[in-house]
Amino acid sequence: MIKITPLQILIIALVLMGTGIQELHAQRKSELLATIDSLQNQLRIANDSIATARASERASQAQAQSYENQVNELKDANATLLKNLGSFAEVSNKNTAALTKALSSLEEREAELKNIVDTFSTHDSTIIALLSDAKRTLGPDTKIAVGSGSLVITAGLETLFGSDTGVEVVDASKPWLEGVANLLKAYPQFSATIEGLSMTGEISMAANQATAVMNHFQQGLGIEATRLSARGRDGNFSEGINILLHPDHKGFYSQVRSEIQR
Repeated sequence: MIKITPLQILIIALVLMGTGIQELHAQRKSELLATIDSLQNQLRIANDSIATARASERASQAQAQSYENQVNELKDANATLLKNLGSFAEVSNKNTAALTKALSSLEEREAELKNIVDTFSTHDSTIIALLSDAKRTLGPDTKIAVGSGSLVITAGLETLFGSDTGVEVVDASKPWLEGVANLLKAYPQFSATIEGLSMTGEISMAANQATAVMNHFQQGLGIEATRLSARGRDGNFSEGINILLHPDHKGFYSQVRSEIQR
C-alpha cells in the first residue's frame, strides 16, 4: 500500500489549484476578448448609424433647400402673374375707358351732324317760304330764283339808278327796295349780299353800285350792317344788281367748325 504523505497532498493540491487558476484565467481572457469584439461591433454599428444619419441629414437639408428654392420660385412666379394681371386689368380699364370715350364722342358727332343736317333742312324749308313771300311782296314782275341755298332777286340798273352808270338809288326804286328790306326784317336769320354785275369789265363801277344799294338798306331802311355785304363781279353777258338773301353763312359755318373741332 502506497502511503501518501501530507506534503504530497499539499503539492497535489497546489498543482490542482494552479491548473484551475490557469483554466479560470484562460476562460476569463476568452470572455474578455469576446466582450471586446462585441463592443467593437457595437461601435462599428454605431459609427455606421451616425454616418447614415449624417448622410440622411445632408440629403434632408439638400431636399429642404430644394423645396425652399421651389417655393421661392413659385412665389416669384405668382408675384409676376399678379403684376401682369394688374397690368392687364389696368390696360383693360384704360381700353374700356377709351372705348367709352370714343363711343361718347361718336354719339356727340352724330348729334352734331344731325343738327347740321336739320339746319340745312330748316334753311331749305325757309328758302321755300321766303320765295313765296318774296313773290307776294315784290310782285310777279320781279325776277326771283333760288340757287346755292340763296334766294336771288335781280333788278336792272336803270330801275335802281336811272342809268347804267348811276351810283345813287333813285326815288322810284325805293318802294321796291323797301319790300326787300321787309323780307329781311321778316326773316332775321337771313343776311343779304348785294352783287353788282358788269358785262364790260368795269368791276369797280359794279361794286360801287352794289355798295349804294347796301347803304340804302342800312341807312335808309334800318337793316343791321352785320347782315349786309356788297361786291362787284363780272356778269359775263349780264349786268344789273343781284340781291342774295341767304342764311348767316359766316355764323353757321363758324358754329359747324367749332362743333367739329371740339
